[in-house]
Amino acid sequence: MATTRHRLVPCFLGILLNALIGVTYEAELSFTLEPSDIIAVQEQPLMLHCQVDGIPPITTQWRQNGLLLTQNQHHTTFINGSLLIGHFQKTKSDGTSDEGDYECVAQNSFGLVVSRKARIQAATMADFHVQPESVHAEESGVARFQCQIHGLPEPVISWEKDGRPVDTKDERYTLLPTGVLQITGVRQEDMGKFCCVAHNSAGVKHSAEAHLTVSGSQSSVYKEPMILVGPENLTLTVHQTAILECVATGYPQPIVSWSRLDGRPIGVEGIQVLGTGNLMISDVGVQHSGVYVCAANKPGTRVRRTAQGRLVVQAPAEFVQPPQSIARPVGTTAIFTCQAQGEPVPQLTWLKNGQILEPGGHVKLRNNNSTLTIYGISQDDEAIYQCIAENSAGSTQASARLTVLWADGLPGVPTHVQAEALSPTTIQVSWREPEQNTQDIIGYVLHIRRTSDPLEMEYQEAVSKVTLQQVIGDLEPSTSYTFYVKAYTSRGASKPSDSATESTLGEVPAPPSLFTKVVNSSVVQAVWEPSSKMGQHQGFRLYYRRAHTPLFTGPITFPRNTTHYNITQLDPALVYEIKLLAYNQHGDGNATVRFVSLREGVEKSEMNTPCDCVKDEQSKTSTTGIIIGIHIGVTCIIFCVLFLIFSYRGRLLESSSSSQGASGLNGAARGEMDANGSAGKTIVDSNELERLFTGASTQAL
Repeated sequence: MATTRHRLVPCFLGILLNALIGVTYEAELSFTLEPSDIIAVQEQPLMLHCQVDGIPPITTQWRQNGLLLTQNQHHTTFINGSLLIGHFQKTKSDGTSDEGDYECVAQNSFGLVVSRKARIQAATMADFHVQPESVHAEESGVARFQCQIHGLPEPVISWEKDGRPVDTKDERYTLLPTGVLQITGVRQEDMGKFCCVAHNSAGVKHSAEAHLTVSGSQSSVYKEPMILVGPENLTLTVHQTAILECVATGYPQPIVSWSRLDGRPIGVEGIQVLGTGNLMISDVGVQHSGVYVCAANKPGTRVRRTAQGRLVVQAPAEFVQPPQSIARPVGTTAIFTCQAQGEPVPQLTWLKNGQILEPGGHVKLRNNNSTLTIYGISQDDEAIYQCIAENSAGSTQASARLTVLWADGLPGVPTHVQAEALSPTTIQVSWREPEQNTQDIIGYVLHIRRTSDPLEMEYQEAVSKVTLQQVIGDLEPSTSYTFYVKAYTSRGASKPSDSATESTLGEVPAPPSLFTKVVNSSVVQAVWEPSSKMGQHQGFRLYYRRAHTPLFTGPITFPRNTTHYNITQLDPALVYEIKLLAYNQHGDGNATVRFVSLREGVEKSEMNTPCDCVKDEQSKTSTTGIIIGIHIGVTCIIFCVLFLIFSYRGRLLESSSSSQGASGLNGAARGEMDANGSAGKTIVDSNELERLFTGASTQAL
């Protein structure tokens, strides 16, 4: 619909916008310190920190799970913005809890911003859900104990043997942070009672006891390498430590090695082997994600056993391109861009003065919410906008301010905007001058869009200040359009006028494409298809008559989805005129006309019979034989003529006469084939019509 010329605006508008768009502003309100996640201890005080930089006066409040906290003896907000919870309680007497997501809310005259969410959870310690089990091991073999317990913060696990802490200086003892105790090269003195001890800020718990018994060694007996315990699937956050366990047995003692399934090197930085084969990766990053393979190899051979586990490293959201504060004249378009990265991919949410911004109307979100566009901005759009990036590993926020420029002396709003349809493709829009500040107006901009289109599909046409009307062309028939006008001075634009909506006039359909096909000596099939430029149509009307006769048979009316019709009971000796048109509520369109001769059509049909492979081969063989026979006959006649010329001059005239007769027959055959060859047209030009009509007249005579 819109062409390039529609989007051209005069120099006065471009210069004005360039000058104003070059101005940028700081947000005038931003966080210098945001609250962090905390594991709180029951009945202990808790402090959440929040510091804001901006133009005073600034007020600071806190939200818990989206609801504002009130000042009371339980919650205290300090002048610097920090929040003190005097006695943290997981469950209060009224059923509420201090646990939840906390946000710091800061506000000044320029707008409102909200901090990242800080999750407050109570320190807890559950019961052991995996208890150590008794183990019997051979001397010089491997023993393994395991316990697991849930808690906040993550409990620290230690082990005791016979009531005393395990000697961690003994290299045969490997304690993994996951709650696993491995003993390699087991000895008789290792027998005893083992239990694990879990402790965090919520308390200390002991597991049940498990016994280790040791039997005599059978180390001289060959044993295939075997992996007792392989690595588990882990999901961690960046900067945590990954422990991938691998315990192997066999005789001789197998060699444990590690690799990545994708073939990439594991690297050396931050990599450490614990015990005889456990892999520890300190300070994990996203690049460490992958499938890790533990292999137990028999020394000196290629005999090996493998086990694998997947490590997934998540990264909290962080900004690649935070939104920037901008200033725009009233009535123009403001665009904020926010791009973030993380693992998994962060979800983006926009806030306007601390409230979730819902797209709609003149506010649009695109590119997975990374682009915020505000069309036709007004004073109501001036605010602080925040981009919140969040995934399962964490969240972050960035803010930017939109300043709407509204200079003194801007023109008033154009009035009495009216639209009138002139044709199926043109509408005239007229308006009156604003009532205020008209002396400095340098022009108008007319905003145009299909009523059904979103605002971003709008385009503009610039109009001289002395012109209070504009004819908009290149529109679509029977289509509704919406218009509004803005007046411009060197200082900026007016507010948009009231909108006017008008539909273009209807248009009759364009002629359809029409083809004819002779079915037999008395039937012609008319085939048609709608043209891409036809426009809206409700159906088709077909007429036919004998050529040069005044009256048509018809109309025969068809619905819009019909594309063919057989005309029957025709005279094979005559030429017929067939006419087809499309119609709609605005009337009948122009017709497409075709002339058809059933006689020539039948001849063509006979020559172009649909393929029957057996009959075609027989026909080809028969035709080839006839042609060869004709050539042989002509050759014989020529030899006979030459013989007669030299032998019997008196009979030369008679022989020549016979030869000419044969040539005439041959010429007639060629003429017949030419006629057949030209009988394949369905659209007939004027010369062909004359020949058809002449032939018809001759036949009639």
